[in-house]
Amino acid sequence: MTVIYGHRGAKGEVPENTLASFQQCLQHGVRRCELDLHLSRDGELMVIHDPTLKRTTGRRGKVVEHDAAQLVTLDARKGGPSALSPCPIPRLEELFQQCDFDHWQLEVKSASKVRAVRMVKAIDALAQRYQLTDKITVTSSSRQVLCALQQFTPHLQRGLVAEYAWLDPLKVAKRYGCHLLALNWTLCTPERLLKAQKAGLHVSVWTVNEPALMRRLADFGVDSIITDFPRLGVSTLQ
Repeated sequence: MTVIYGHRGAKGEVPENTLASFQQCLQHGVRRCELDLHLSRDGELMVIHDPTLKRTTGRRGKVVEHDAAQLVTLDARKGGPSALSPCPIPRLEELFQQCDFDHWQLEVKSASKVRAVRMVKAIDALAQRYQLTDKITVTSSSRQVLCALQQFTPHLQRGLVAEYAWLDPLKVAKRYGCHLLALNWTLCTPERLLKAQKAGLHVSVWTVNEPALMRRLADFGVDSIITDFPRLGVSTLQ
């Protein structure tokens, strides 16, 4: 059966990558989520998609130029669905403390070699502290990140995020010993899906917001879909 992941929580309903967004996802009975991580200046894992603050908070500057204590005071309601109360940028630790998901896809954006190592080690430390090692898959499209995962945290499950077809995603996933393939839905042909599943990969397809497309991909046999609208996903597929 195809399972549902909430994209950045419930991105289509509540401001993305905020505690409120992940709580909304859980309220719909969707117990799997996908989120994005960047490091703060003082090395904390912050849940935000862009390397810059502008799109979601209206502030100038980069995530990495601010300490975590400063970042959690910023309101990330800008440019998304409206919310009555402020929605701060959360630390990953806060979500681990407050949200009981069955599985987390933690996407690490592209990073330098040094930064990639710092990030995967920080994820590992947090996962161990909250006993979530078996409930997370760290995903990335970055070779640096996948390499760091393989080398420094081989016990963490890893996944390739594949957006373009010009590199064979299955070859890349195999090279980095991935367990999951997060595939842009436009790349999800029945042939590629079958080949990936035969290679032992969980195929998670993103970002799927149309009921007809959800049904089509479920009929193909995808393992999971990532959607901005978890409530719609539940009503469409269950």
